Amino acid sequence: MRIEKNTFLVTGGSSGLGKATVEDLLKRGANVVIADTAPTQETHNGKTIFAQTDVTNPESIERAVSLAFDTFGSLNGVVNCAGVGTIVKTVAKKRFGALDAARRVIEINLLGTYNVLSIAASRMAEQEPTPDGERGVFINTASVAAFDGQVGQAPYSASKGGIASMTLPLAREMAAYGFRVVAIAPGVFDTPMMARLPAKSRDALVESIPFPRRLGMPIEFASLVAHTIENVYINGDIIRLDGSVRMP
Repeated sequence: MRIEKNTFLVTGGSSGLGKATVEDLLKRGANVVIADTAPTQETHNGKTIFAQTDVTNPESIERAVSLAFDTFGSLNGVVNCAGVGTIVKTVAKKRFGALDAARRVIEINLLGTYNVLSIAASRMAEQEPTPDGERGVFINTASVAAFDGQVGQAPYSASKGGIASMTLPLAREMAAYGFRVVAIAPGVFDTPMMARLPAKSRDALVESIPFPRRLGMPIEFASLVAHTIENVYINGDIIRLDGSVRMP
């Protein structure tokens, strides 16, 4: 699928990996709907529109999808970057504290991703396909924590593991409509979520990366998103983007 003149919805598009993806798609000539809880003040000559979106709320997602069609006339792809990375200790001091925190992480990261994909696909299925028979592409954000999560990441790892494990069955199901479904599993990236960690913890993570021994740059994630959109034969895959790190 070409990027130029097509329309993409990016959840979590106001910061981090989502913001880098928005900016890269715009440089490549796309129209972009930025779906996030936090508003963005940036404008790009009528090529973007902001939709205040809670990915756990179906009505909120429907409004964002409708905004894409009403503004740009189509929706050709979705990049799900919305997520939270809260540390949750299973042995909690507060009664049901771990359960409440875990539920929030899983609802936003996993169910939110599924919510957006399902609602957007239902509308996108009505579009005319490309000559290749493609009606759209869905790129979801997993994590290396899906495979080797650390202490305090049980709910986060479960949410990202869910994104990874649903990739193939979704790709098989959605093939009938001309959709592709792919997951990218980033490693340790330089994002606002990472910036909240103590410097000592960030340094230790960087030291565990074989090469290149640095934080991943959001533009590297965005570049892989763009290649995935354009390469029609990438489907049903979970692509690690991590400098070959395996978390200790």
